[in-house]
Amino acid sequence: MNFRWKYNPTYLRIKYGLKQVLIPLIIFQFIRTIILPTSFDVVILGILALTYVAIALDWC
Repeated sequence: MNFRWKYNPTYLRIKYGLKQVLIPLIIFQFIRTIILPTSFDVVILGILALTYVAIALDWC
C-alpha cells in the first residue's frame, strides 16, 4: 500500500506543540499589556494571537 502523508509528521508535531505553548504566552503577554501597555507589547500580543488563530483554523 502506497500511503502518502498530507503533511510531514515532524511538521505536525511542531505545529501542535507550538499551539500548546502559545496559550500561556498569550495570557502572559495579555496581562503584561494590561499592566504596562507599550506599542511593542501590543504588537507582540497581536503576532501571538494571529499565529494561534492561523494554527487553530489550519491556515498554515
